Amino acid sequence: MSDLVNHARGRLDHVHAELSALTTEAVLEELRDLDTLPTDRLVALMHQQDQDVSSAVAAVLPQITRAIDDIVDRMRAGGRLIYIGAGTAGRLGILDASECPPTFNTDPSLVVGIIAGGDTAIRSAVEDAEDDAQGGADALEAVELAPTDVVVGISASGRTRYVVGALEYARRRQALTVAVACNPGSLVGRAARHAIEVVVGPEIIAGSTRLKAGTAQKLVLNMISTISMIRLGKTYGNVMVDLRPSNEKLRARAEQAVMLVTGCSTAEARRALARSEGSVKTALLMMLRGLTLEQATAVLADAPSLRAALDAAEPG
Repeated sequence: MSDLVNHARGRLDHVHAELSALTTEAVLEELRDLDTLPTDRLVALMHQQDQDVSSAVAAVLPQITRAIDDIVDRMRAGGRLIYIGAGTAGRLGILDASECPPTFNTDPSLVVGIIAGGDTAIRSAVEDAEDDAQGGADALEAVELAPTDVVVGISASGRTRYVVGALEYARRRQALTVAVACNPGSLVGRAARHAIEVVVGPEIIAGSTRLKAGTAQKLVLNMISTISMIRLGKTYGNVMVDLRPSNEKLRARAEQAVMLVTGCSTAEARRALARSEGSVKTALLMMLRGLTLEQATAVLADAPSLRAALDAAEPG
């Protein structure tokens, strides 16, 4: 029993040493009286702290750019974008992945979010799951990771074993690996081809990385998914033309997209979408090039984007 106790103590000492080196775990000495401050002062302090996030992201824009270019190449080759993380980081990946089908009309299998501890961990903490390196590898094996896929490991501390295990497995499978962390020289960064380390510094509550670190990770994931989809032809200019009009708001947005690109009336946009079976791209191609539904569908099947389809189509 004493050997087990000594091993546990040794592990905790090792974790203490790791955490003490992380900027995300540091304590802001000037805020030792935080719990005594009035609400207006607390609000102002949090707002002031959040100003650091944008500049921290700006410092790693070249790394984000290189990662996105490689991600787009893999996705054009048929690969998937897979986010994996634990706790807040895992939930952020799932959030970003879940927004892609309605916004860009992607198949739900194209952008995937995986969280340590499974679906239960989306709403309830499954704390020990983040320490399971093999669990990260097993999760990717379960989704049949392929060499064309992209794995984005997300970890504020940069030391999450579950994420490190996932990235190491992904590299062995020759998938593209990207790490998003908030500490420099991170374990996850060393395990990935692309290390995006957004150093936001200590949190207003020491170690609460759902705050600045979470915001920074969300900003990076926004860039990864949105710019990848732009590069994959999911927009026309800055208009969503590949959205899935699955509810009232999105149907109105689809009509607005048609009106923005063509200058037509609401009634005309509604009729065009009815003729195109709800496809914004098809409706626009039919209207702008005078094509039938069959002709527009055929042109779009061979074009990587609406812009390319318009260039390729002869006016009917």
